[in-house]
Amino acid sequence: MPGPADPAPPLPARWPDLRKRAISAALLLPAAVLCIWLGAEAWAALMAAAVALLAWEWTRLCGFSTRRLPGMAVPLVTLAAGTLAVEQRWSWALGLVVAGFLGLWAAGRPPGLRRAQPGFWLAFGLLYIGLAGIALIHLRGDQAAGRANVLFLFLVVWASDIGAYLAGRRFGGPKLAPAISPNKTWSGALGGLGAAMLVGLLAAAVIEGGTMPPGRVLLVAAVIGVLAQAGDLFESWLKRRFQVKDSSALIPGHGGLLDRLDGVLPAAPAAALLGVLLGPGAALWH
Repeated sequence: MPGPADPAPPLPARWPDLRKRAISAALLLPAAVLCIWLGAEAWAALMAAAVALLAWEWTRLCGFSTRRLPGMAVPLVTLAAGTLAVEQRWSWALGLVVAGFLGLWAAGRPPGLRRAQPGFWLAFGLLYIGLAGIALIHLRGDQAAGRANVLFLFLVVWASDIGAYLAGRRFGGPKLAPAISPNKTWSGALGGLGAAMLVGLLAAAVIEGGTMPPGRVLLVAAVIGVLAQAGDLFESWLKRRFQVKDSSALIPGHGGLLDRLDGVLPAAPAAALLGVLLGPGAALWH
């Protein structure tokens, strides 16, 4: 005679880090939204602090130190590029990041060194973080649409992250990429994509008062959501490669700032490029 069904796991077992995540989000999200709302200057100051912390975490992740070269070059070059971006010298900022990446890679790549060695990844971090920082400053610098576009970007990325977490924990199922991140599932990926599209539609409707083109909103939100999840997977792969659990212990429940912004880093340059193509004053979903 079959025994009684196993009881459902208690809440702490199913959501082991939910409380820490909620506390961290309650502290971090208002600060980010406040800086977005206050204007380009406050946002640039926040970006300077974020880039410095991201550069420190990335350098540490790759096994280098920011107190001496070559690791010191990552925060120095990214902050210099951010300063040029604040001054709206976009070509110089982009050129500095690309030149820094190539120079740092060449300097740390003796003959016979393969591309996948730590020296390459250290240089790649300068490019990865630097481009995202420039993109975020460029997006917020638009006087007419900057606030709305940055809010839209972050709301969609946050929705993708939260939706993927909740759907994955609730429904489970087949793994998305078990060799990279054993905890990620297809249900989580679909839940994250759906949440990104729904929140993007709601955000655009609130910003424009219901007059937005829904098809374009859903398309842009979907692309941002996919890029956000790709960034999450990429960081999981990178941490697995360097055999670390978190980029740091800076944020309880989230690890480091890199763990919290892994979805923003690839999505921001794409959003900024779309903003450039649409022209000044245009919402991303137009």
